[in-house]
Amino acid sequence: MLLKKLPKKLGDPGKFLIPCDFPRIDVCYALVDLGVSINLMPLSIWKKLSLPKLTPTRMTLELVDRSITHPKGVAGDVFIKVGKFHFLTNFVVVDFIADPCVPLILGRSFLRTDRALIDVYGE
Repeated sequence: MLLKKLPKKLGDPGKFLIPCDFPRIDVCYALVDLGVSINLMPLSIWKKLSLPKLTPTRMTLELVDRSITHPKGVAGDVFIKVGKFHFLTNFVVVDFIADPCVPLILGRSFLRTDRALIDVYGE
């Protein structure tokens, strides 16, 4: 029968976690979301990392729950270590309560800038 030879349908890999390293943070994972266009960092993490002054922004964000928020600013040229590689990226800093183990959200801009290749078949 032809039906028995069809490949198994796989789930949507639209979101996944990657380990990342920062000084003063023990365990850190970043949520990589292919549907997000910016990189987000909670204000608490920005303070913990003692990053340079934020660049003001007039950006307005609509969150998943339809609430509107205004970022505190943009943290430019932040070093992030993923595996053995170091990257420089920008984060929009927002005052929100984040999961302590997954505080960062990386969007398409991070993947595009760093020329990421995503193996959507692997686990």
